[in-house]
Amino acid sequence: MSEKGQEDANESASKAAVKPETPGSGRGRHRTMLVRYGKMNLLGQFRHHEREISPTTKYVVVQTERGMEIGEIISTFCHHRGNCTLSNEMIDAYCQASGPNYPFNRQGRFVRFANEQDLNEQRHLDMDVREKVRFCEQLIQESQLLMRLVTAEHLFGGDRIIYYFTADGRVDFRELVKKLAHEYQTRIEMRQIGARDEARLIADFETCGRQCCCKSFLKVLLPVNMRMAKLQKATLDPSKISGRCGRLKCCLRYEDQVYNELNKNMPPSNSWVRTEHGLGQVIEKQVLTQLVKLRLDTGRIIALNVEEILERNCPAPEGLPIEPDQDVPEEMELKTGFKPQPTSEPTGDEVEQETPKKRRRRKKRRKKESGGSSNAAGAGQEGQQQNKSVNDAGASSD
Repeated sequence: MSEKGQEDANESASKAAVKPETPGSGRGRHRTMLVRYGKMNLLGQFRHHEREISPTTKYVVVQTERGMEIGEIISTFCHHRGNCTLSNEMIDAYCQASGPNYPFNRQGRFVRFANEQDLNEQRHLDMDVREKVRFCEQLIQESQLLMRLVTAEHLFGGDRIIYYFTADGRVDFRELVKKLAHEYQTRIEMRQIGARDEARLIADFETCGRQCCCKSFLKVLLPVNMRMAKLQKATLDPSKISGRCGRLKCCLRYEDQVYNELNKNMPPSNSWVRTEHGLGQVIEKQVLTQLVKLRLDTGRIIALNVEEILERNCPAPEGLPIEPDQDVPEEMELKTGFKPQPTSEPTGDEVEQETPKKRRRRKKRRKKESGGSSNAAGAGQEGQQQNKSVNDAGASSD
């Protein structure tokens, strides 16, 4: 082999031996930042070419699909290199865990860091939003449109004004858009939202004392149903389990998965189980504490941990002396050592064992007796009044 061919072979071998660059090496990796922007707190990942980022830098100007906007940096940085400390794999895992409809934007671009002049211009646009909302509401009343305006958003640079409104159905707002565009000489966008998005825009704090979840971090508002509230033993009062939007609180969904997993360990309600105390029927369950309340075949009521159940789905014993509608003295024996004192009630021959049918007959008989006595008393009073009137008439004639 010639000397030139040997050099080419060595060069190709050295190139093949070079290892590919890892994402964390800083070379061949795009510098990115996570930015929150817009009135709906949208989230996006934007590329940049800044080698150093000051620790005091907080706001940036970005170009999104909506136009030029000012956003807030929410990702952490290695400030001397300008690299985001969050890898793309971590960001993808977060978006995937948040659901397929998670609104995450990767199509925009970084323009520059926002200076004081940019921030003052954005504050001026935000102050004029109230006047724009009042003018739009006046046009809605004049046009007699069945819609309710919530708020408005004026993008940085004045490229676009977005109006958020609620309505029961579709609204023909074409004439309204023409009047607004003629007034402000910019692009107008009307966006219809629901009750939960309305709370995201204008709500502040909830009954827990914290800022509303939909306003602070929730991006995808998943459905919440009454089954979650019942499973968590929450109060069913609508005023206590409803949020600022008038719907069920989103936080009922946070622990739903844990409650479902714990509920799988619990026996079904009204089923019969076998314990060291004997057969018992499940009458109440505490999912979080894993306690069950049982009515034994002897009539005694106890509470014990689900791990103390020896056998589940047992057949119901035959010839039970206790009926479902019959009142049974309760005796709770909790593992905490608390035992309520039994009530002093007559037993044996002093109390006649009544069935529900006899009890209903006795109540009906009492109602008849009380009604008859009241009628008789009324009739007697009426007769006395008639006799008195007759005597008064005779005295006056004399």
